[in-house]
Amino acid sequence: MTSAGIRLTSARNPRDGAAPLRARLVRRGTPWLFTLPAIVFVAVFFGYPVVQNIVMSFQEYTTSTFYSGHAPWVGLANYATTVSSTMFTTTMVNTALFTIGSISFQFAIGLALALFFRRNFPLSGFLRSLLLLPWLLPLIASSAVWKWLLDQESGALNEFLGLCGVDPVPWLVDPTLALAGVIGVNIWLGIPFNVAILYSGLQGVPKELYEAGSLDGAVGWKAFRHITWPSIRSVVSVVLVLGVVYTLKVVDIILGLTGGGPANSTQTLATNAYNKSFVEFDFGEGAAISNILIVVSLVFAMVYLSISRREPAA
Repeated sequence: MTSAGIRLTSARNPRDGAAPLRARLVRRGTPWLFTLPAIVFVAVFFGYPVVQNIVMSFQEYTTSTFYSGHAPWVGLANYATTVSSTMFTTTMVNTALFTIGSISFQFAIGLALALFFRRNFPLSGFLRSLLLLPWLLPLIASSAVWKWLLDQESGALNEFLGLCGVDPVPWLVDPTLALAGVIGVNIWLGIPFNVAILYSGLQGVPKELYEAGSLDGAVGWKAFRHITWPSIRSVVSVVLVLGVVYTLKVVDIILGLTGGGPANSTQTLATNAYNKSFVEFDFGEGAAISNILIVVSLVFAMVYLSISRREPAA
């Protein structure tokens, strides 16, 4: 080969090597181009508010801050004030009772209805659509209707109980009953979500598994334990985690029914954070309570998902 040919070949080599490099860059960068809008959206509308809430919890942030722009740093003072107050213990207990009571009955009733509607019968689709109505109604409207239904003097429920010879029950004005009344309303509102998700999970269980199981005597409860439950366990995890996270932050239902009373008997972490921020205008302490609520939600989600992963398949 002549010297001119050698120079031509050597001149082409850099360009030949750059082409595969560009192809690799394009191949690796293309997925990021598609996900970039979602990343920006989450960062702006979710990440920034969370970071700002964390920063605010370390400041003395009040209404004067909006005019002066000055919010002194107070360190952990907001958290110390929150944890040391008597209201913190009350709200923690109420939050635990409200969450456990709501999720337990929502899930149990929702699973029972999902299993019931799995069977084909006349009007099953129509009845399933009716179950979605509580989920579709605005929560403030639902709480207003339930407040009327549970009214001690003229509520429809007490009117019915009066026909049965039962004295009027102070569902929402008695400190010993108010939390139970609020839990009952939240159960009613959460059942449609559980039914919809669990029913979709049940639809994904192959019928062949039940046919094969029936040959081994797996019918009724045995079929549910060994076939149905293992098949929908991942769906159950989603329902429980989302249900707990949603229930922990419920504000509108409680405010619409009792406003956190009577005597703080229905005050939770979420309503306490709301009152601190938008009633007392102590945004720093309200942010601290909100961050505690976020941590509680994350801890539950991580613990439950960790336990569910370690469960052996049936």
